[in-house]
Amino acid sequence: MLSQPPPIVKTDKLRVMHIYFSGIGGAAIGPLALIAKQAGYEVSGSDAKDSKYLDELRRAGIDIHVGQTKDQIADLHSKKPVDWFVYSSALPKTDPDHPELRFCEENKIRTSKRDELLNRIIQDNDLKLIAVAGTHGKTTTTAMVIWLFKQAGIPASYSVGAKLPFGEPGVFDPKSGHFIYEADEYDRNFLSFYPAIGIITGLDWDHPDIYETREAYGQAFVEFIDQCEKTLLWREDAEKLGLEQSDKIQMMDSQNPAINHDIKLAGRVNRANAWQAVQLTASATGQPADKLVGFMNQFPGLSRRFEEIIPNVYTDYAHTPPKIRGALQLAREVAGDKVVVIYEGLHNTRQHFIKEELANLFDDVKSLYIVPSYLARENEDLELLTPEKLLDLLSNLSKDKARVARLDDELKDAIRHHADNGDLVLCLSAGGAGSLDEWLRAEFKD
Repeated sequence: MLSQPPPIVKTDKLRVMHIYFSGIGGAAIGPLALIAKQAGYEVSGSDAKDSKYLDELRRAGIDIHVGQTKDQIADLHSKKPVDWFVYSSALPKTDPDHPELRFCEENKIRTSKRDELLNRIIQDNDLKLIAVAGTHGKTTTTAMVIWLFKQAGIPASYSVGAKLPFGEPGVFDPKSGHFIYEADEYDRNFLSFYPAIGIITGLDWDHPDIYETREAYGQAFVEFIDQCEKTLLWREDAEKLGLEQSDKIQMMDSQNPAINHDIKLAGRVNRANAWQAVQLTASATGQPADKLVGFMNQFPGLSRRFEEIIPNVYTDYAHTPPKIRGALQLAREVAGDKVVVIYEGLHNTRQHFIKEELANLFDDVKSLYIVPSYLARENEDLELLTPEKLLDLLSNLSKDKARVARLDDELKDAIRHHADNGDLVLCLSAGGAGSLDEWLRAEFKD
């Protein structure tokens, strides 16, 4: 195993290199495009569909076109030569003959996933990488660490896969000494980095399309920890991985009473994420933990994490059973037994993977509406689990209060009815174009 990142060959000065981002509206690609722009690159990109987020990127001075054709990128390349083509992990899997990728390969334009470019920026600017990894809680914990750095007045560059109420999702600050990164395990992306300090927010086998067994998934995290100079994680997760406390591995007690006593945020999952963010920031910066706890208790939240759309209607990205249970606990903490759920599964492949846990996941809610799953990166050999088929998987207790729904006026009226009668409507949504989350924002924008 390498003890340090492989060297990156520098070709041009940052200020003249033209980087083209395919799928620039994505949760990981978009922030990196902002970072590259601020770091001095010439930046452009494309996406299959237009969105409000693309408008935000355009306002940042990024040239974007909708549609991903060979003619479009060829025309741009003839006017402003592309030096580096950056794409998401999903692109070669979903479309190995993608016209933009094919054009760049034919014209010998450098191509890579986002990790290679990010490593370039980190190395060129001598930044210490703070990496937040884990099955669930990555985005929230990363946002919390960014918040703590801002409140402590410590400059930092960062990338997080959500909109922040206190900053852009991707920032390059030339005064920073740290880069805070949401390190995703999908497609083994996080194994491309060698952090100064890392944290594991929680472990629960996921992405069976990449990791065929629980053991393979755990081994990837062992490799990630080995590549970190120091790692913080819950004791139970360390035990799952067969790790022991050492100078490189700091274990935390998830049952520490200070978590629920000192952290005042709503929701046990949020309080656990906040506690980890405090410990990570204290370890990385030397700031007093009690001072950071005070900052943490003012955390304003972030987009699509129990985000209120209108009074009593919330959208949440929870999509794995542990994260869904956490979102439900938070909703019950706020509304007691008056919790109504609108469920949009994230990926048909994942619904097959978690279908046994789905059976009892919603037993305690007041009402449940199941809408079609959000489809992407699918295994075409698997049966499509329609809302009707997902409902059949539920326990009798859940079935009695569940119904199939579509993103239409009937569902809109039902949501309004529940909200007006004091129920808390929790919409579990994938987000992105065509999703329940996007529909909610369009239908309830006033």
